[in-house]
Amino acid sequence: MSAKLRLGAKTVFLMLFILLPGICLLGLYPAPARGKEGPPAPPESFSELVKRVEMSVVNISAVKVIKREGLGILPFQSPFGREDPFKDFFEKFFGDRLPKEFKQKSLGSGFILDKDGFILTNNHVVEKTEEIEVTLSDGKVFTAEIVGRDPKTDLALIRIDSKSPLKPIPLGDSEKLQVGDWVVAIGSPFGLGNTVTAGIVSAKYRHIGAGAYDDFIQTDASINPGNSGGPLLNTAGEVVGINTAIFSQTGGNIGIGFAIPVNMAKKLVPQLKEGKVVRGWLGVMIQQITPQLKEKLGLETDRGALVADVTEDGPADKAGIRRGDVIVSFDGKEIKEMRDLPFIVSTTPVGKKVNVEVVRKGEKREFMVEVGKMEEKAEAKETTQADLGMTLKENSAELAERYNLPVQNGLVVVKVEPNSPAAAAGLKPGDILLEVDQKALEDVDDFRRRIARYESGETVLLLVNRKGGTLFLTLEVP
Repeated sequence: MSAKLRLGAKTVFLMLFILLPGICLLGLYPAPARGKEGPPAPPESFSELVKRVEMSVVNISAVKVIKREGLGILPFQSPFGREDPFKDFFEKFFGDRLPKEFKQKSLGSGFILDKDGFILTNNHVVEKTEEIEVTLSDGKVFTAEIVGRDPKTDLALIRIDSKSPLKPIPLGDSEKLQVGDWVVAIGSPFGLGNTVTAGIVSAKYRHIGAGAYDDFIQTDASINPGNSGGPLLNTAGEVVGINTAIFSQTGGNIGIGFAIPVNMAKKLVPQLKEGKVVRGWLGVMIQQITPQLKEKLGLETDRGALVADVTEDGPADKAGIRRGDVIVSFDGKEIKEMRDLPFIVSTTPVGKKVNVEVVRKGEKREFMVEVGKMEEKAEAKETTQADLGMTLKENSAELAERYNLPVQNGLVVVKVEPNSPAAAAGLKPGDILLEVDQKALEDVDDFRRRIARYESGETVLLLVNRKGGTLFLTLEVP
């Protein structure tokens, strides 16, 4: 009897195992509970997305004129680099025979914004070019003209005249992106037209030292030289970023790429169509609130932008903002950290009166500021600090390309004298000075003014970018 019962129990269990899925399907028995908002399944294919947007992505070929300075640039590359023992020999016997300038072809990508032929790309793809060719995915080639450029955000707008209709690509909302979201990059790496790669958003609001308006999307979608200016797309086929830079010590992709958020571009495109970007100006020098500064200044939080200096007769000065104030809100927008402020101010219309909220000695105060106009800087300067034993030059897109520099701001160390204070500090040619004693450098004149304030024997803290990484160095004033 017990054996029959055991057999019956097994039979019942087996029947339930077979029938339970069907019972669940019929709704007779509830299926095991699942989270309503579980993670979305990874897409099986991006082929439909690519078909929708491939006609909107273009290949850009630009011819640039490169000027030769000494043996800094040659048709060949010396294996000894800048320390070539035969440099004087080549300068003496072959310097006059080598061309003073030569043409170099650069490749990049872009995407069509509207049916009028406007194409968005990176500034470094098209700046200082003699001619620009745009090739569509169907092989048609057009000569393009530059409509507007903005070196500070590395964006440029070019235009082609096409008789046949063009297919614009839809723009998305980069603020809605979340870390871990799928993204697709399309471009022409190494001139290989319309190459598609996929990955995820690795990080947002990334600052890489490229300029005052750093706010990059980091992705592991494969990006290589030639991808610059191409779109970074979400799974809806909308542009969420403009592929701009990679972090690499070899020049190839290692899974760390950066894209300009499309929301930044959307704010600037109307001005680029007018041929020039006009930026708002507050007239303050700001810095990050470190734990040490927070304690010293008696601040309750490290949020906001600390005012390190105020330009005399500038908008902030006229409104009553002072050194030591912490700006926590500008025109109703919260300033969570120092780097939030520059872009918010720059995209505010000149002449607009805005409310600025600051914390001064623990108390919140409000000021009404009339936004001024930021004046463009003159051509980059160079200075030789003989007492420090080094020569500095203001960074630029041309220098960044010539020396393969990872960023386009700061001051480039172009020469270091042996046995000098600069050499003792560990500075090397190609280093980029970003900060002096935790305050960002503006230009050569700013560096001269700051160094002049130090007494003999005092130590200066320098923040240096070397081959894409940052490090602190200490320099003793002679």
